[in-house]
Amino acid sequence: MLAVVNERPIAADLFTLAPDLRLIGGRNRQSGRIVFPLPSDRESFERVELPHRGPLWSYTVQRFEPKSPPYFGEKPFQPFAVGYIELPGALIVESRLIDVRFDELHIGMPMELTTFALRSDEHGAALMFAFRPQAGNRP
Repeated sequence: MLAVVNERPIAADLFTLAPDLRLIGGRNRQSGRIVFPLPSDRESFERVELPHRGPLWSYTVQRFEPKSPPYFGEKPFQPFAVGYIELPGALIVESRLIDVRFDELHIGMPMELTTFALRSDEHGAALMFAFRPQAGNRP
């Protein structure tokens, strides 16, 4: 018998899963400034879906385990890449970078939004957003 995996975003109003994977930001109703994540102040900010592709603006590799809490990642700790991705016409967002070797990362690399299971529990998998090289740019 196949196990049914319940996948859910790690937090509400962080990203959409269907019909398209998109980060959810907020546009200030007065200034038009876009922020991420969507603030809880719905009088001042309207919900906006952000672009799902953009170039890698900067990056680093996290080589030591962050303090816990708030970090509740995999055990034993494995180094991971973190970067800033420029979402055209919107903003620059910080994200985990996956599906790429550290030595292949470079400024300007075309990236696309994806998800990964940050952790699993009796309720299923908690999904977090990440960026990876765009199809055609992956090893």
